Amino acid sequence: MQNIKQDRMFIFLAVMSIASTAGLQVWRTLFNNFAVDVVGLGGNHIGMIQSVREVPGFLALLVVFVILVIKEHRLSALAISIMGAGVALTGFFPSYTGLIFTTLLMSFGFHYFETTNQSLTLQYFDKNSSPWVFGKLRSYSAASAIVIGAIILLFSSHLSYVAMFSILGALIIGTGIWGAFQNPTRTDVVPQHKKMILRKRYSLYYFLTFMAGARRQIFVAFAVFLLVEKFQFSVKEITMLFMLNNAINYFLSPLIGKAIIRFGEQKVLSTEYLSLIFIFIAYATVESKAIIAVLYILDHIFFNFSMGIRTFFQKVGDPEHMAPTMAVGFTINHIAAVAIPVMGGLAWIVDYRIPFIAGAVMSLISLIAVQFISSNIRKAELRHSSAPG
Repeated sequence: MQNIKQDRMFIFLAVMSIASTAGLQVWRTLFNNFAVDVVGLGGNHIGMIQSVREVPGFLALLVVFVILVIKEHRLSALAISIMGAGVALTGFFPSYTGLIFTTLLMSFGFHYFETTNQSLTLQYFDKNSSPWVFGKLRSYSAASAIVIGAIILLFSSHLSYVAMFSILGALIIGTGIWGAFQNPTRTDVVPQHKKMILRKRYSLYYFLTFMAGARRQIFVAFAVFLLVEKFQFSVKEITMLFMLNNAINYFLSPLIGKAIIRFGEQKVLSTEYLSLIFIFIAYATVESKAIIAVLYILDHIFFNFSMGIRTFFQKVGDPEHMAPTMAVGFTINHIAAVAIPVMGGLAWIVDYRIPFIAGAVMSLISLIAVQFISSNIRKAELRHSSAPG
């Protein structure tokens, strides 16, 4: 794997992933407290903003058409700069509509980078190395999140929300500008179809992607909000929790990639969803501040297992379908993500436990679905071996 670390595309994706995670970490760490303490929003408002945040992910399929006019790696860099702009402007718009605007801008950058990041990884690294690459990139991302957490922890008492959002956002913009001047491409990569790709044989990938997006939104939209509203976590406590969480994931993410290589996607994803059933039930029932913090860390650890969905597709998909299918997959992932935070926000008003019980049900459905992964891979291997040429 040492040679991979010297690969220009790996270096490019590593730097861009670090910037993307840093931007998201700034936004996630400060957003809930900013929304509650400064803007005075409630659970229904948070749910709506989180739904709006997922609209760019729903529109990720447009990446297929954008790469007709701009190279995929340059789109990655542009997306990072757009994300940085959204973060930098957040503090300047302390209102409900203002947060919707800056959230949209940040989210367009984040989701379009993630789409191209996944696509480029699957194109440039083979089936035996892509899980390790995904894991390593997440490890680097976790390290960047720790650094951002430390910065916020050190300066949150001395700097305003406006200063923290704008300074850190500007650094992310600068990283995107650096990336725009890089050329990490190779000529030996299979050219990608620049059109929408939908195949019946990819239906399990589509379904798993849809369910992952649905249950993930319960975590993204309401887990941190639960910590802030019900358990009264401060900005410093949230930051310290994020730092501990990312320190653990810095070491675990490469191991998860290696586990996928050794044990296969079916076993790894089964472990994830079985564990999440109990974690979501616990979210709905636990009254201890310490235990809820542990649950958040466990939830984030198991989320990293979801890289197995993408490496599963790499085994069943055609090489020229990686870019368009990642774009379509992101859209499918966000179909439920656009609606669930709004529905969950309304359910939160009735009883905060409802969204988490729904997450447990989604995890059970996903656990059943992943039992068909191995048979899908075998069918793909037979199809590829019998294909002419």
